[in-house]
Amino acid sequence: MYHFFVQPNQIDGQNVTITGPDVNHIKNVLRMRRGEELLISDGQGTDYYCRISEIEAETVVAEAFSEDREGRELAARLYLFQGLPKQEKMEFIIQKAAELGAYQIIPVAARRSVVKLDAKKEEAKIKRWNAIAESGAKQSKRSIIPQVTRVMGVEEALAYGKDFDLKMIPYENARGMAATKELVEQVKPGMKVGIFIGPEGGFEEKEVELAAAAGFYPVSLGRRILRTETAGMAMLSILMYQLEAGGGVVAAVLLPDADGICLAGKEKKCRRCCADPEIREISNVVLIFRKMKGIYSQTNPSVFVRNHPNRQT
Repeated sequence: MYHFFVQPNQIDGQNVTITGPDVNHIKNVLRMRRGEELLISDGQGTDYYCRISEIEAETVVAEAFSEDREGRELAARLYLFQGLPKQEKMEFIIQKAAELGAYQIIPVAARRSVVKLDAKKEEAKIKRWNAIAESGAKQSKRSIIPQVTRVMGVEEALAYGKDFDLKMIPYENARGMAATKELVEQVKPGMKVGIFIGPEGGFEEKEVELAAAAGFYPVSLGRRILRTETAGMAMLSILMYQLEAGGGVVAAVLLPDADGICLAGKEKKCRRCCADPEIREISNVVLIFRKMKGIYSQTNPSVFVRNHPNRQT
């Protein structure tokens, strides 16, 4: 399903009006017709599943038939501070950061950055970089478009993240992965997390000291030295996994009753089976995660588990 973004003021009840370059893309590139379905996001976390109802010269109107307020965003906001690399690498980093769930990308002019942008060039670059972020968000079905900010110096970037809940700077001389694991496990829903990545050639020692003084923890990404375009992707991937698959194991297990349905909060109807289900608790709803044929779960508002192969009656 093709994906587009609109502003909230383009949504009127069930009708969503698309304007701008996306109109030409829908009409002349994708050659979509009335009745075809598309996904539209308001950029604030709500997704609308729509059918095209009108195609005009400068607008496309779609009617929403389903709405998803949970979206596909990570439960924490991840801020990628990226030391400026060469042009093609920066574009690649922005695209992949958008796909991996970064909330914002902050270009940083570090001392070893090869690229130097004057005010005129920077304005054009920022416009292009935000277009790439939007493209990555569309491709990965994000509910928001991650913003690429203006270029900041190292000290300004460190100050920008002063109120973040957790801040990390991958550094080749940092101690082992055990410390990285401890920090990553501290990441929880609702947090603002900063990741500070050096340019080609890495950070100067002084910059690492400044970052540490500003509350950025030096962390290791393993025994290998990663390129600047790899380090941020590795860190974002680790954090994405922590937020979407982590959370620990709780003692209570909710399993199907005689009717094959288990509702969260209805423990008295449940029976215990399955030796080692992987479960976690989110927003007071216990979820059962077990990759086994016949199990289906839904996070909100209740958990439904049907046709469990070991269901007890």
